[in-house]
Amino acid sequence: MERQGRRFVFALLALAAAAAGCDLQPDPEPGPSALAPTRQVNVRVEYRQPQGCENTIPEHCVDLVWFFGSWMHKDEVIPLELVPGSYVWAGTATGVPVNWPPTDVPHFVRVFDPHIEATATGGVTAARLLLGGQILTQYDLPGTPQESGLVYVDDNGIGRNPF
Repeated sequence: MERQGRRFVFALLALAAAAAGCDLQPDPEPGPSALAPTRQVNVRVEYRQPQGCENTIPEHCVDLVWFFGSWMHKDEVIPLELVPGSYVWAGTATGVPVNWPPTDVPHFVRVFDPHIEATATGGVTAARLLLGGQILTQYDLPGTPQESGLVYVDDNGIGRNPF
């Protein structure tokens, strides 16, 4: 009887050891992987304004030019400053997400120029716009109030046209 008791104890210990190694709870569903931190840079913006003012309200011909980028929040704008002695407006866009090399859509950028408000675009344009030193050559909805230039930005703040 003593021998059967020992066998029972050993069997019970073996069963307990095996159960301790078993995971009886189901594993949770794997969640999405963590997003990689977004790299951001500062980018120089330059816009060359046409010489004539085509605004129906002449007082607005001295108003600022405003820059917009698709990464910016609603109602966020960057006022550009006139470079003395020229028709160039310039500024710096801060916190621009790096999207080069291209893995996603390019940034959409444009300005509002009060000098051309009476044109078909309502003053919105991406023509004559440089972003990070790159003259933009690719446009979305050109000649409309939704006109935007398409551009990628690298880690050095240099603009790059889509292929």
